[in-house]
Amino acid sequence: MKGIRLLNSAMLLIATLATPALAQFPGMGGAAQPKALPGTAGDQSPKGSAKITGFIVDSTQGKPVDYASVALYDRTSGKAVDGTIADDKGKFTLSKLVAGNYRLLVSFVGYRNQTIDNLTLTNGQSLELGNILLSTNVKQLNEVTVVGQAAVIEEKVDRLVYNADKDIAAKGGDATDILRKVPLLTVDLDGNVSLRGSSNIRVLINNKPSTIVASSVADALKQIPADQIKTVEVITSPSAKYDAEGSGGIINIITKKNSLQGLNLNVDGGVGNRGSQLSLNGNYRKGKAGFTLGGFGRAMYNVKTLTDLQQTSRTTTSTTQTRQTGSGTTSGSFGQYRLGFDYDFTEKQSITAGVKYSAQNMVNSQDYLTQLFTGGTPTSSSRRDVDVKNLSGTVDMNVDYLHTFKPQQEFSISTLYSRNDLTNNFFANLLGGTGELTGRQQNLNNNLNQEFTIQSDYQTPIQKNQLLEVGAKGIMRRVDSDYRYLLAGPTGEFSTINNGTAGALTYNQNIAATYLSYTYTTKSRYTFKGGMRYEHTFIDARTREGGNLGVADYGVLVPSINASKTVKGTTIKLGANRRIQRPGLQQLNPNQNAANPQVITQGNPQLRPELTDNLELGLSRTIKKTFINATFFARFTDNAIVQVSQPSDSLKGAIVTRFENIGRQRTYGVNLFANVAATSKINIGVFANIFYASLSGQTLNLDRTSTTITNEGFVPGGGTFVNATFKNGWGVQGFGGLFGAQLQLQGRSGAFGFYTIGVRKESANKKYSLGLAAENFLSNRFNIRNTLTSPQFDQVNNVYLYNRGIRLTFSLKLGKMTAEAPRKKAKGVNNDDVKSDGTDGGGQQQPATGGGRPR
Repeated sequence: MKGIRLLNSAMLLIATLATPALAQFPGMGGAAQPKALPGTAGDQSPKGSAKITGFIVDSTQGKPVDYASVALYDRTSGKAVDGTIADDKGKFTLSKLVAGNYRLLVSFVGYRNQTIDNLTLTNGQSLELGNILLSTNVKQLNEVTVVGQAAVIEEKVDRLVYNADKDIAAKGGDATDILRKVPLLTVDLDGNVSLRGSSNIRVLINNKPSTIVASSVADALKQIPADQIKTVEVITSPSAKYDAEGSGGIINIITKKNSLQGLNLNVDGGVGNRGSQLSLNGNYRKGKAGFTLGGFGRAMYNVKTLTDLQQTSRTTTSTTQTRQTGSGTTSGSFGQYRLGFDYDFTEKQSITAGVKYSAQNMVNSQDYLTQLFTGGTPTSSSRRDVDVKNLSGTVDMNVDYLHTFKPQQEFSISTLYSRNDLTNNFFANLLGGTGELTGRQQNLNNNLNQEFTIQSDYQTPIQKNQLLEVGAKGIMRRVDSDYRYLLAGPTGEFSTINNGTAGALTYNQNIAATYLSYTYTTKSRYTFKGGMRYEHTFIDARTREGGNLGVADYGVLVPSINASKTVKGTTIKLGANRRIQRPGLQQLNPNQNAANPQVITQGNPQLRPELTDNLELGLSRTIKKTFINATFFARFTDNAIVQVSQPSDSLKGAIVTRFENIGRQRTYGVNLFANVAATSKINIGVFANIFYASLSGQTLNLDRTSTTITNEGFVPGGGTFVNATFKNGWGVQGFGGLFGAQLQLQGRSGAFGFYTIGVRKESANKKYSLGLAAENFLSNRFNIRNTLTSPQFDQVNNVYLYNRGIRLTFSLKLGKMTAEAPRKKAKGVNNDDVKSDGTDGGGQQQPATGGGRPR
């Protein structure tokens, strides 16, 4: 426990020394260079003969506050000149100080900061400050007073953090509303996430994976209420401690938690023209034991779309044109229920356990009118009414144990079992040109994704400036997919179509991994973190019809290195690593998704993983009240998993899209971000993501010979946000962004814009609040234009989304809480290891995977 407090204090002290523009120190502008703690190898503070000593004491209990942080500032320049951490008796000493005028800041998590002003030192003086009293900053709910606001964006050594709990406009929405506002990320209007133009990412929820994410990132995000998200962490250069999966990077979504003593209950809800939500969350803690129980339900409705598809397929003898229009609606309900327990055996040992169930029921209804032309002459016309059902139920169960021996030395064992039952079906009425019912069709596709994970991690300091981390992990995963097509006339029973459109896939994937990571800080304050990770994957893949598919086992060695240095207030970071991207569930699924028979998608169970090498250079600096960050990056991917489209061999005019290991991708870009704290209550942010991508791979000519094609170009994106709080509990937030068309091997997916504004009124005692938010209110619809082209076909697909929305939200807090010392809980399992593939943009949802977090 003390080790955790010491680590937290050290982090807080470093952050304090690096941020002199604090609200309580007016006029202290400019970027202060962090000073090393006295006695460390990096201590370069001015040497003198004066000394300051004192004791940090809890004002209510009279007990020492061990490991509180102490920072010393020069009153003239406003810069931090020295700092230290109190010992386990609350005592601190600042020695070898030069004569001058100083200001002392004492801080610790759970307490109000204490400032001692007008300290004057002379050479040789030993100043005894005696007891410095810290008072708790946690009170009963009706007595809390919030002054100022935390930064919306924070940059840490290995990640960028978006503080989503400051987002008042997204209340009543879901996680996609939050992620759209996170720098470096792009979320399209279907909910598919990409990082710096790459969809090969890992997504974790509270540091843990889940098979619900493995099935579909887009669907999983819709099941997380926006107002339950505390932070979103974006990790672009993971160390060896992370799973090797996720070539584009790692996203970790942290939901709100409660570590206070007592009982509390929160009720949140919202109602709007396109969705409603209600959640209930309770926490109870007494002594060493804590319990959490919660659940929420969300419904979406009145989401309308129009589609306009024009495509041409060519052979050596004929050309077929397809013109299709469609209209439809999407509706669905989501639920998530959880029960958690944690217990502290001693100050240094704890156990955490939990079970969570998530469910979704989504229905997408589409009406298509399709016309086929040959040489400009109409040859057929048909209508198709389709209901696509995407149903799933997910169970996650975990047990985690943590033993802390001393500061920064700890051992943990974590386990996780996750199971996802996914049903992805469609039912279609086939109509003639005059609207008469001519037949019916069904596609039944049931998937089961199970995995069990066990891992062990150990870390220990080596001297004061080195840290060693080692660990091992095993993942046992099994995917089953059973699919078939059924056909019936206008009346009567369905029968199986006997043309190869029925089958089953069993895919066993077991992974054994181990890693070693080493961190070293030099005397001149360079920090290096290097490591090596090895993962071996064992695969047994077979179909019911064809037997073993012959997918071989493989191993991969994944090196990584990160370095950082602060020079005259500018922090420079370098990172290099190799990542592996395994294919996701639906990329492997051989079922043909033909809800729209003119636009068919199909997985490939023989896919191999792709390998990516990443390089990045980051620069950041705080200039008075403005934080600026620029990151330049390069990404090189071979054996890339890409979508390849070509005309169907059996269905006239149709285009079939499959996944293949034939791509080569090179990406170079820059991410720019600036955050201005205009006042202590107003933040303004601006960001831009610009990169140049080049993709090359094999496709077919008209005569079915292979040819190499290349697609390249710039992909721009950017946006701005404003977050403000005012007197009497009022708050306002606005956001707007434009995101360029994403590059594909054979074309581009559509660009789009998104904007939202929200206002909230909170009661004086913080027990309840009311809010109103609106999105895309200036336009009736968005047009997403997707284009594909090759020697065999051309396709233009316009999707019009009617998502102008408004919603009213409310929140109610009940209960009485009292403060307790911060506790460190057992770690959880993080499986950072399956590729995300997104959706097809208009037919059935295409399950994907994602995520990641340090392991």
